[in-house]
Amino acid sequence: MHWTDIAPAAVTLFLIMDPLGNVPIFNAVLSRLDKKRRTPVLARELIIALVILLIFLFAGNAILAFLGLTQSSLNIAGGVLLFIISLRMIFPVSHEVGDATEVDEPFIVPLAVPMIAGPSTIAVLLLLSSNQPGQIVDWSVALLLAWGASSALLLASPLIMKVIGTKGSRALERLMGMILVILATQMLLNGIRDFVTSFG
Repeated sequence: MHWTDIAPAAVTLFLIMDPLGNVPIFNAVLSRLDKKRRTPVLARELIIALVILLIFLFAGNAILAFLGLTQSSLNIAGGVLLFIISLRMIFPVSHEVGDATEVDEPFIVPLAVPMIAGPSTIAVLLLLSSNQPGQIVDWSVALLLAWGASSALLLASPLIMKVIGTKGSRALERLMGMILVILATQMLLNGIRDFVTSFG
């Protein structure tokens, strides 16, 4: 395994999953459930999200071939998506938590998808698997590391909210968003460069 490739990929995926920004949302959704059901429901949603992400990671090349997508288009689309997500992290919408709350027990939506397995995470996994398919094991490890770290934070969401509060969570989310802006810009520039080079 190539840890020099795994570590940056894992950090990128972790930032995109945005567990710190999702802590208030998860806490709000799960707070309406019985205390005994909160952890099992959250664990179930986390596992569902992981399965979905692994499917896209391993079927990345087949999906791209079926849709007729190029590497440059995927880079550009992924960069745009990441940029939008990062802007939302830096300038959060005040009604997000309220929109995510549900009276019924959540199933797949909104916790597994799109909170964890969102379009930006899927786009990056497709990009990784198609750019370097020979390192699929490395990308799997990176995904598991990012998912594991995100799961740990989300499972501890009630405790985290007590310690850092909503303001602390927002401050950390903005910091993560600023880092994502840089990653999104680089991805977008790579896509444009590849697109221009293909006509050279």
